[in-house]
Formats: sequence, C-alpha cells, structure tokens
Amino acid sequence: MVSHSLSLRFLIPPPPKFPPFIPLASAAAPPSLEATSKDNARLNILACPICFQPLTRKGATGLNLEAIYRSGFKCETCSKSYSSKNIFLDLTITAASEEYAENRPTSTELFRSPVVSFLYERGWRQNFNRSGFPGPEEEFKMAQEYFKPAEGGLLVDVSCGSGLFSRKFAMCGSYSGVIALDFSENMLRQCYDFTKKEEPSLSNKLALVRADVARLPFPSASVDAVHAGAALHCWPSPSNAIAEITRVLRSGGVFVGTTFLRYTASTPPIIKLFRQRSLQPYSYLTEEEIEDLCKSCGLVNYSSKVQQSFIMFSAQKP
Repeated sequence: MVSHSLSLRFLIPPPPKFPPFIPLASAAAPPSLEATSKDNARLNILACPICFQPLTRKGATGLNLEAIYRSGFKCETCSKSYSSKNIFLDLTITAASEEYAENRPTSTELFRSPVVSFLYERGWRQNFNRSGFPGPEEEFKMAQEYFKPAEGGLLVDVSCGSGLFSRKFAMCGSYSGVIALDFSENMLRQCYDFTKKEEPSLSNKLALVRADVARLPFPSASVDAVHAGAALHCWPSPSNAIAEITRVLRSGGVFVGTTFLRYTASTPPIIKLFRQRSLQPYSYLTEEEIEDLCKSCGLVNYSSKVQQSFIMFSAQKP
C-alpha cells in the first residue's frame, strides 16, 4: 500500500506555482474557526451543576432574559432538565426537587427573605457607607478599572443580590454578556423588577440565573470576569467559593470582590479581641486572609484598596 501511494505521487505532475495572494486592505476577513468556536462557546456557556457538562438547549438563542425564559435546558450526561420559572433559570442541584429541602446557614437564608430582598436597595445597602463603602457609583468605577483586561468578555456577577451592579455592568456595554447570579429567588425577582422599571432594554443584555456560588453552572475556563459585591462574608465557605470561581475563569480572567473586613491594622487591640472569627455570625476575614485565600486557590496579581472596614480586592487567573 505504501509503495503504491509513492508511485502514484510521482506520476501526478506538481500543481503550478502561483504568486502569493495578497488580500485587499478594504476586504473584511472571514471569521476564523477559533473566533467561531468562541462565539459558540459563549452561547453554550451554561452547564449542569452536577457534572459541569454544557447543557443542551432547545428554543430561543441568546444570553438574555427573554431568550432564556423561552428555552429548555437538559444535561445529556445526567438526564436532568432545567427550566426558567419566575423569570430566572434555576441551575441549583436541587432544582425541581419536590421532597428534599436542604438546611442553609442563617446568613444565606436571610437574603432569601422577601422582606430583606425588597429592602436591600431601599435602605439596607445605603448603610454600608458607615463601614467605609464609597457607594455604588464609586465602587462600580473602581471595579471597572480592575476589569479592563476582561473587557469584551463574559462577566458573571455572583451573589448579585437585587442586581445593583449587574445592571450597571450590563448598561455600560463593556462586556459581551452579563449574568446576574444569586441563590436567592427573591433577590433575582427584585433584579427583574428593577430592570423592567429602570431600563427595559437591559432585558436584551442581562440573564438571571439561580445557582450556588460553590457550584457554579459553567464549564471550566469559560468566564472572563467574576464580580462579587459585598458577598464574601455571606458565603458558608469562602474557600470553596473562590476555588470554584478560579475553576470557571479563563486564563487571564479577573475576579473582583468587596466585603467587610473583620479588622484592619488601625483597629485597637481590644476591639480585635472581640472580633475573633469564632464570635462572628458571618465570615469576616482580614486583608491578609483574603490575599492568602486567593493565592492558595491559584490566583495571581492580587491587589486591594481598603477604606475603614471596606475592601475591594482583585486577582487574576494565570
């Protein structure tokens, strides 16, 4: 077989040589296979929270409120279906379960309350300035500076609450898509209501997903930016959550978070004594602990800004 192929090759004359093709400057180059695969990957960004395999989707395409609401999703590996109900897509492990109900920490259940969800942007969040939070507008500007390497990519706002920053990220137009993600059904409903009242066109730029931050429904290395505003202290396990964020970030992807510090270098020793982690209802960490946690999860280029008990920190996937 080999000798036969060789003999045929010598019988067939070589093709004529043409001068190299030089494209016109004005001609638009067709999209590369790599660019096309990236676009398809963004459309199939949602994954099963059990096995992390991309979900098969039937219905409308697009990463926005209406398209996801009109679509059905199924994991071919786990044979489990997921659907949008009450305007958000439920991608928790217990989605559609009828009998099983999991006990969650008080810090998690508090924000699932309809009352707290309603009050979050109507007085609750405004009190954060007493601890040094500079306010949503300034926090958004600070985050945008950190997110410059991820502009044009997909941003996921984890533990988004009522979508205060999700809406800002979607409105600014710096990202190819924005997913507002939270475990609280009522927070996601508030995000939907604010979106419809403030800027209905945001419905075409924003998707709402219910999920656990420690079990993010995305394939590994699929997300360009992750934001977590005033959230880390509410997570049952910050280490599990940041490890999961690291998993879903692409190489070069950026993670930006804000939280309350347990204490700072200027905190009097007697106050530090009363702010030991074992005595706190939330996972309040120190600046050193946050940096160490990010690095232990494999993130690099750690940076932070501190003001009183407020910290904004950023780290990057190598």
